[in-house]
This record gives sequence, C-alpha cells and structure tokens, in this order.
Amino acid sequence: MTGHYENKEFRILSAIGMILVVAGHLGFNVFDVGGLFPYYSFHVFIFLFVSGYFYKKEAEKGIGSYLAGKVVSLLLPYYIFNVVYGVLAAVLHHAGFSIGQELSFYSLVLAPFDGGHQFMYQFPAWFVPVLFLIEVINVCMRKVLSLIRLNNEWLIFSLCLLAGILTVWLADGGHVYGWYRIPGRLLFMLPGYELGCLYRQKLERLDTLPHAVYFAGVMGIQLLISVFSGGLAFSAVWVTSFANGPFIPYLTVITGIAFWLRVARILQDIPVLAGKLVTIGRYTYSIMMHHIFAFFLVKTVFYWISRLTPLCQEFDAAMYFSEINFVYLPGGAEAAKWLYLFAGIGLPLLFSFAVERLRRD
Repeated sequence: MTGHYENKEFRILSAIGMILVVAGHLGFNVFDVGGLFPYYSFHVFIFLFVSGYFYKKEAEKGIGSYLAGKVVSLLLPYYIFNVVYGVLAAVLHHAGFSIGQELSFYSLVLAPFDGGHQFMYQFPAWFVPVLFLIEVINVCMRKVLSLIRLNNEWLIFSLCLLAGILTVWLADGGHVYGWYRIPGRLLFMLPGYELGCLYRQKLERLDTLPHAVYFAGVMGIQLLISVFSGGLAFSAVWVTSFANGPFIPYLTVITGIAFWLRVARILQDIPVLAGKLVTIGRYTYSIMMHHIFAFFLVKTVFYWISRLTPLCQEFDAAMYFSEINFVYLPGGAEAAKWLYLFAGIGLPLLFSFAVERLRRD
C-alpha cells in the first residue's frame, strides 16, 4: 500500500475479524465482551462487509477483467494451497493421521465450493470460494440492474436481505442441505456484502454519533436480543443452528459489525496499537488460510515433548492424530490458548513476510 491511501479503520476492522475467527477456532471467548457478542453471530460477516465496502462501481464497465482479477487474487492462491494441504494430508495419513480426505478430483477441484473442509488443515479458507462467487453475483446483478435503471443501493440491499431471510426460514425447515447448501450459503451471506456497499454509499456519512451514545444504543439492543434469545451463534458455512428464526441472525450481524466498527475507529487513533492491527489486517488471507496448521504445529511440539520428556504426559495422542480441532492445554490451563492465538496469527504473518522478501530478492 506504499504511496497509496490506506483506510486504517477498515484494516483494523479486518484484523479484529480475523482475531475473532482465530480465537473462535480455539473456543477462546476472551473477546466476546462478557458473552454479549458471540463470535459466531457475526464474525464471518465482517469480511463480507469489508469486501462490499471496497467494491467499486467501475467494475461493471469491465466485468471480465474484474472477475479475472478476482480469480488471480482469490481462487489461484486458494487452489495452490489446496494442493499443498492435500499432499500434506496424504503424507500424514501414512504417518498415522486420519485427518482430511484422500486426494481426488472432488477434493482438489469441487470440494472447495461444497463446504471447503476437504483437507481440514486449511478449513477456515472455505470462505474464499464463497466470497469469489458472491463477488460474481454482485457485479453481474448490479450490471443487469443498471441496464434497467434499478441500480439503487437500498433496493439491492432490501432484495438481498429478503432472499437471505427466506433462506434462513428454509434452513430452519430442513430444506437447505447437501448440494442445496451451495446456493443457500450464497443467499444467506450476500446481504453482508451488500451491507458494506450500502454503508459506504449511504450510511457512512451519517455515522457520527458520539461514542458513548453509539455504544449505549448498540449494546442496549444486543443485550435485549441476548436476554430474549435461544442463543445467537449460527453456522454460516453449513447454514444451520438458527435458534431464533430468520430475522435475529441479521440483526446480530448488524450489531456485531456496528460494535467492532466503532472500536476500530477508536483504535486507529492509538498509533502503536493501530500499526500492529493494520499489519494483521493486510494479511488476513494468509492468517485465514494457515492458522489451523499453525495450531497443529504447536500441538506437534507438545506431542514430542510428551514423547521425549516426563512433561505433558496427559497429552491425548489419539485426539492429536484424529481430530483437527483438538487443543491441548498443558495442565488444563485455559491461559495456554494465548499461545495458540499468537501462533495462529504470528506464524502466517512470518510466512507472508518471508514470501514477500523472496519475491523482492
């Protein structure tokens, strides 16, 4: 971004979203504001919101080149690492691990669009193919609507929100399953992208409330939702676990994003902290792709400590070899999750820095 304007507020919001994703995969609820904002009630939508915010109408003048750029920036690195992790899973199968599918045309080519959990070591990157398809739908939809003079932000958001609400209603009725999850996932998540577009075009200039009033309103609404709900978390990837009908999920998406967006605005004025968060925000793709493998490396260190020393003897080797979400905590100490959190963010950052240096050299 050297020599160009960088939106620090949204970089920081991206960083916050990624920290919540990494913490969520550890079951580490240290950032959920005392349970008020459960990660799984909004955190995936942060990235849709940010992507929509940066959408430019100029894309509709050259859809082919726009989508080609998205293939290069989103799908190409995804498929490269899909092969890498597929080969890694195959090698580890020979070492006794049962994690991940076998290499096949389905797991290498089709599975990324059918859930993205094929090799498990990079399963959080399921989001990348979904985002690509949403980018395709968005630009094509806007091109068609512009041709018939209906390219209005409020109309687009309202129609997409209505489609999303209908999708949740169908999911609650047991009608979004198997291959139906692919269109269901897209329809459910599309309003998050369009919310970002709407915010930039219509709402951002109105977002001027003082911090105290703003937080009182957002947290007050969230408190009411929490008190009268049956649980706010849901699964975006599987389009399931909606405990409160079709409307509440989108309300918690809005309140969750609103809360952390204002936090990001405040943090951008704290130079030291802002600088570190902006760096994380620049590399969310890498962190999303590699943080589960970073967890695996931490567990591998503990495994060998348990094998070679008298320490960590309670390490569950059977879980290590069979369950990607197994998290070993020495002595059962919840505080050990900080180690995984730092590794999940730090190791992908180091990897990205190393790759960039090799490119420069």
